[in-house]
Amino acid sequence: MIDPEAGSANENETNHFIVDWDGPDDLNNPKNWSFYKKWAVTGLASAYTFLSPFASAMSAPAASDIAEEFHIRSPVESVLTVSIFVLAYAFGPLLFAPLSEIYGRARLLQSTNLLFLAFNLGCGFAQNKSQLFVLRFMAGLGGGAPLAIGGGVISDVWNPEERGRALSLYLLAPVLGPVVGPLAGAWIAQGSDWRWIFWGSTIIGAAVQAAGIFLLDETYAPVLLERKAARVRKEHQRMDKTGATPVFKTTYSESNNSWKHLLQVRLIRPFVFFITEPVIQLFGLYLAFTYGVMYLFLTAIPSIFQDVYGFSVGIAGLHYIPLGIGMYGGAMILSRTMDRTYATLKEKAGGVGKPEFRLPSLVPGTILLPTGILITGWTAQARTHWICPDIGLVIAGAGILICSLATQSYVIDTYAIHSASALAAVGTLRSLAGFGFPLFAPAMYKSLGYGKGNTVLFSVAVAIGCPAPWLFWRYGKTVRGWSKYASKV
Repeated sequence: MIDPEAGSANENETNHFIVDWDGPDDLNNPKNWSFYKKWAVTGLASAYTFLSPFASAMSAPAASDIAEEFHIRSPVESVLTVSIFVLAYAFGPLLFAPLSEIYGRARLLQSTNLLFLAFNLGCGFAQNKSQLFVLRFMAGLGGGAPLAIGGGVISDVWNPEERGRALSLYLLAPVLGPVVGPLAGAWIAQGSDWRWIFWGSTIIGAAVQAAGIFLLDETYAPVLLERKAARVRKEHQRMDKTGATPVFKTTYSESNNSWKHLLQVRLIRPFVFFITEPVIQLFGLYLAFTYGVMYLFLTAIPSIFQDVYGFSVGIAGLHYIPLGIGMYGGAMILSRTMDRTYATLKEKAGGVGKPEFRLPSLVPGTILLPTGILITGWTAQARTHWICPDIGLVIAGAGILICSLATQSYVIDTYAIHSASALAAVGTLRSLAGFGFPLFAPAMYKSLGYGKGNTVLFSVAVAIGCPAPWLFWRYGKTVRGWSKYASKV
């Protein structure tokens, strides 16, 4: 006899039982949680995702102070104090995202955040540039994990028809973090020791960690069902005196369930996606460009408003606000339209949802991003009133958010249960761009100026971005059909 409190199991074959949810309305299934519980989990996942991008760019306004204290003369090394953190994003999720598909989302979010907090705190005690580079890289390894794992949480708890608004909040966090971080960092750099940039962000991270320990429940269905199967198995052993040894498996159990096999298969999955999946490669390339432009702006804003307009460090830092306003506006627009567009297209398709129904939301972003890039560059070059490049930053910020949200929504819908590994693979290209763009930006602007330099970025944004939604709308299903893991709907 199986204790109904422990869960139900349906006999599949002799001595083999499949453990599943107790019907379509089982409240233990994260997709059936209450509206408020879903939003609480989404908010916590977003908070974890906000922390490391916030800390990654918070040191940008203090780069000159750090360079002076550690006798850094090379412009590339000075930028590296900021961007080496982002380089680690390319590697951390590749390890931690598949581990979240073995041990669960909550455990990995909490453990990787502890890794980030420990090394971020250490950055404040660095005594030379080598120590700072190593500590920043290690902090980035832990801090980058939520960027992939958090997307898995959203996929776990929300159905596709209601996922857009949740994704708007979740994806606003990692792009708004690098805007709020430098704003706070500018005033800390102007009024205090640069080390407080790292200590302050660690204090904020510790508060999120404390909330997560008490409030973040596990969301990953295979892990929850495996726990349920363990309870059923234990209860059966307690009550059954016949000595029979039935096998209890979940609907997600693999034929070879050894830890060695699971680690070998799942730990390499992001690498397999990165090498073999056209969806990952193509959308990863475009997302890499948008992320690279964002970090280029983050490092260029101080030089534009200090060198061109003569503002102090603190006042120049205020010009991160327009970029944030644009991102927030883009998130609010999509939060109200993405789900509605998806539902309308699904209804027209006879009730069958497809990842391609996310693509119409991408179109405005492919227009706004290059437009904002062009306005920012040429108005700064012409030394017009400072409000003009700010307007460009608002437009570019909206484009960055819309492009990021729509492309990652497409990836999540395409890979569903493997969304964390898919986002980790996409994030590799994105993070490498976020690391590399700021390194060449000073030389590019010095050689070409802000106008011609941003015209180069404008041309790339148009060439890559504008055809993307149309091509995937027409050929997306065919491309997904080549994949072993992608949705075939």
